[in-house]
Amino acid sequence: MSDRNGIFAGDDPFTIAQDWLREAEKAEPNDPNAIALATVDTDGLPNVRMVLLKDISDDSFVFYTNYESRKGREIEATQKAAFVMHWKSLRRQIRVRGLVRKEDGAQADAYFQSRSLQSRLGAWASRQSQPLASRGTLMAEVAKLTVQKGSDPKRPPFWGGFRIVPVEIEFWSDGAFRLHDRFRWSRGDPEDEWRITRLSP
Repeated sequence: MSDRNGIFAGDDPFTIAQDWLREAEKAEPNDPNAIALATVDTDGLPNVRMVLLKDISDDSFVFYTNYESRKGREIEATQKAAFVMHWKSLRRQIRVRGLVRKEDGAQADAYFQSRSLQSRLGAWASRQSQPLASRGTLMAEVAKLTVQKGSDPKRPPFWGGFRIVPVEIEFWSDGAFRLHDRFRWSRGDPEDEWRITRLSP
């Protein structure tokens, strides 16, 4: 890719994503790791919501949630998801589409233990996406679990990570006069080699 812009340096999209996130952490005022995560229900109707990306590894993107939430159930049903990461301050975005597998072992345990006590108790108390009678009901459940679980609650069996293994990653960077730079890394299967394509803005 001889005409590749310097901000897309290298052929490893995960390295580029890590570099862009590090730059965003210096520029974005709030939640530079926020992503708009898209899933579909059993009728094929899309759902999208903001979640926080917690890791970009050398082969995947990881976030954590309640497995019994709507997004958790939809991911379990399809094993697929997509997201977009947009940084207004940098005028950049990353789009990802891929296959999803659970991250519910030692890494999920370690991340859960790194959270504040209040957040861990909240994860236990919340039946995410389910109807809730009132905020008072939720706070009463938190109070009950504070007594039951103590000061070091372990990760709930219904809470953990999802690892998105992409088959497509697109990087977009703002250009003058709407002549943006767009490059897409794509592959038919996670075991395949990446194909890199410049796209029209």
